[in-house]
Amino acid sequence: MKHSIAIFKKQLKDTVKNKAVLIQFIMFPIMTLIMNNAIQIPGMPENFFVLLFAAMYIGMAPLTAISSIIAEEKEQNTLRVLLMSNVKPAAYLIGVGSYVWLFCLLGSAVICFAGNYTPKERIFFLLIMSVGILASLLLGAAIGTFSKTQMMATSLMVPIMIFFSFLPMLALFNETVAKFAKYTYSEQIRLALSEISDPRFSVENVCILAANMLLFAGLFFTAYKKSTLDGN
Repeated sequence: MKHSIAIFKKQLKDTVKNKAVLIQFIMFPIMTLIMNNAIQIPGMPENFFVLLFAAMYIGMAPLTAISSIIAEEKEQNTLRVLLMSNVKPAAYLIGVGSYVWLFCLLGSAVICFAGNYTPKERIFFLLIMSVGILASLLLGAAIGTFSKTQMMATSLMVPIMIFFSFLPMLALFNETVAKFAKYTYSEQIRLALSEISDPRFSVENVCILAANMLLFAGLFFTAYKKSTLDGN
């Protein structure tokens, strides 16, 4: 736990310095506020932009932020020092992940309060977003740990980020895409948010989210173990 807290504090100090990570936390919340208040189209569903950008935020911000942080630390040999200090993968993931999770949840709160929700619905909104952020963190951590440099992380992360962030939007307009998209965590988050006034969590929804998270966690621990073995 001491290792996790120390890593968390280090990331807090680096927040202002790392503009590329900082912008990921604030870009979509600002876009939601602007689009939700500036565009009013007759017949447009209530909270349309809130739901759209919330799903995109889940698929983009946590994944981009944590993969960039981990890849940068690998490139600067910071991660190697942590490995030599006997920092376990779980402790490292908790330290970096809790930092990104907290800031992304703050951004989610801005998106939430841009919408027209009751206090109870806002609580459900943030709970659902917190689960989605966690899933995205695990995937981003796996990408960052697998990558040897920031450039490699970016080349891997961009297509994956585009896939998970834009898939929910495409599923809104295409039934064929929707049938496939439902097996991804970002689409499951969008579906859960769209039913927030009457939350219903089926066994299928829970199983899909759990399967996504277990897969991403397995990829992270595999990549971290590989880093331990080859020193990269």
